[in-house]
Amino acid sequence: MNNVIEITDFSDPALDIYARLTEAQLLNKDRPDNGIFIAESPKVIERALDAGYEALSILTENGHVEGEGREIILRCRNIPVYTAEFDVLTQLTGFKLTRGMLCAMHRKPLPSVEEVCAGASRIAVLENVMNPTNVGAIIRSAAALNMDAVLLTPGCSNPLYRRAIRVSMGTVFQIPWTFICPEEAGAWPSKGLDFLQKSGFRTVAMALNDRAVSIDHPEVCAEKKLAVILGTEGEGLSPETIGMCDYTVKIPMYHGVDSLNVAAASAIAFWQLGRH
Repeated sequence: MNNVIEITDFSDPALDIYARLTEAQLLNKDRPDNGIFIAESPKVIERALDAGYEALSILTENGHVEGEGREIILRCRNIPVYTAEFDVLTQLTGFKLTRGMLCAMHRKPLPSVEEVCAGASRIAVLENVMNPTNVGAIIRSAAALNMDAVLLTPGCSNPLYRRAIRVSMGTVFQIPWTFICPEEAGAWPSKGLDFLQKSGFRTVAMALNDRAVSIDHPEVCAEKKLAVILGTEGEGLSPETIGMCDYTVKIPMYHGVDSLNVAAASAIAFWQLGRH
């Protein structure tokens, strides 16, 4: 493997993407075609490669070169593979590497909302979910529990932020997702919801109010096409979104608990509504 390079100079600009650039700099909003993300752990990197993402470089602990990361390195013969001992990498990156391997990859152009929704019968819509941990966990649940796609409003954290990818266990590469672009589907929520409803989806707001029905309501479960809409932690969905949806649905609570974390609520909602 002649592309394996032992790290000797921590100031090497090639290592900036792992140790010194912020998520915003990697995202590169002004030039999204040049955007980069970091995949972490051999399994997650493998899922990204399988999904067609192009690797730029790898940073890994020495033991992975002939160990768990060997097959990945062989798949990426033409890119540099930077290596060092585990403690050195922890010092360089500022945190312990999950499973000892990072891979910088090119972002791909996002599909359109129409492309993501084509043929789908159950989709999840995230409204201003800003915590990348929650975004990653929701996408993992969506992939596991029979959702066909995920849409995000512009106020959401990006699913290709490092933490979101890690929490999702790479399912961000296995389920279709995209952002609801005002230029395409219209401004959220008014035109975006109208777009979904005209596309044949009945819209379901996950919220607690007087008109909310139980998540196992027969009429809701019987709908052929559903868009399940979840809001950010604390504030939840906007009143405008709730008012425009076809249904408002709640998860029954006990012992005086009034709500669940949005990621936990999403798993229950997807399991109940995705199996019909």
